This record gives sequence, structure tokens and C-alpha cells, in this order.
Amino acid sequence: MSREWDAATYDRVASPQARWGADVVRRLDPRDVEVVLDAGCGSGRVTEQLLERLPDVRVVALDGSARMLEEARRRLARYGSRVAFLHADLREPFALDGPADAILSTATFHWVPDHPALFRRLAGVLRSGGQLVAQYGGAGNIASVARALAEIGDPLPGRWTYPTPDDDRAALLDAGFADVEAWLQPEPTTIEPGEPFETFLATVVLREHVALLPEAERPGFVRAVAARLPGPVLDYVRLNVQARRA
Repeated sequence: MSREWDAATYDRVASPQARWGADVVRRLDPRDVEVVLDAGCGSGRVTEQLLERLPDVRVVALDGSARMLEEARRRLARYGSRVAFLHADLREPFALDGPADAILSTATFHWVPDHPALFRRLAGVLRSGGQLVAQYGGAGNIASVARALAEIGDPLPGRWTYPTPDDDRAALLDAGFADVEAWLQPEPTTIEPGEPFETFLATVVLREHVALLPEAERPGFVRAVAARLPGPVLDYVRLNVQARRA
């Protein structure tokens, strides 16, 4: 599947992700933190919050989408040398110039299928005692969308990774993390009905599904999914994790 996104549209519609990201930024302990890896920075909306809240830190903004990084560069240009940009895929090994003091990630890890391998890679770029603070889709996330897709014939069954807290707590411990906390947080989210809801579905939730279809068939596919949902509401469930590199 393509790693690219419609970054400009995502930046415009991803207010729920930015709102959740603000909570994650507030959970990051600023003590002894000089360099933060934003693992999956997207268009930079949460990165911007991090830079504003912690004015003395430097951030490595990593994303697997070149278009997302272009959008993030525009948004974050005023921060100058406080931000370095890294085009890398969390599904594969990557390297930093030096170890990070903290890793922050929002709305990203559910796109990575192998969490034990992901956490080993993150541990490898985090200093001893460094912290990981993240939030992503967890068990039960957008179950209504999964049901709608099953009714019309899902072209990508099992595409997402929505683990339980126990699943990822064990994977983090095995990867060399300690003081691991993991919990689910229901976040039912209402989107403006009609075109705004369909745009959100096509850009965020069903991005990889619509990419499989001829362009002429994409609007009908998205409308078919939307029609099977109980209104313009997405039953998001977020998995929060906090841990320290042992």
C-alpha cells in the first residue's frame, strides 16, 4: 500500500487527532528532555503543540509520507533549527543522529502491524531512562466501520492493528521498557454530516481502502460505508501507553 497521504486535506480535517494529541503532549514529563522524536508527525499539528509547550526542546519530526513532511515543514518553518525532519517508515529500521530523550506519538501506531518489532526499534533510538508517551487506536476502535466494511466486502480485512492494553504492555516489556502503563480511552467523535463526514472517512479512516479502487468508484464506496454507520459518529477507542526505557 502507498505510504502517501492527502496531507493538505488531512491537516484541514484532523481536528480530533489534534485534540487527542494535546492530551498526549501534556503527559510528557519535560524534566531532562532536550530531544523528542515525534514518531508519526503527520502534518505537524501535534508537533506544533509540543514545540509551544516545551520551548527548550528540539524535535525530530518523523513520518513515512513525504507529503505529510512537506505540510509539516510549512507549518513548522518558524521554529527553524528546533525541528529536524526525517522521512522514515516505522515499519522498518531507522536511525537518528543521536538517542532521543523522549518519544511522542499520536494516531500512528495502529498503522504498524508488528508492535513487538516497532517497540524494539523505538527502544533502539531512545536513551536509557528515556520516556515513551503515545496514543493510538486500541481494541474496539471504529468497530462500526469494520462492520460496515464487512457488509459491503472489505478489500483490506484486518488492515488495522488495534491491540489490547495487555497485548502492548507485554510487547513493551519484552522490548526493554519498564514502568509500563497502558489503558483504553473511549473517544466517540461526531463529524459534520454529509460531505465533511465523507471527506474525513476517505482521507483518514478509509485512505488505504479507497486507494485500491478506480477513482470513479471511490465516492460511491465511501458513501456506502457512511450509509451503514449510525450517523456521522465514529466510535473511536484510543490506547494510551507510557513507559521508560530500562
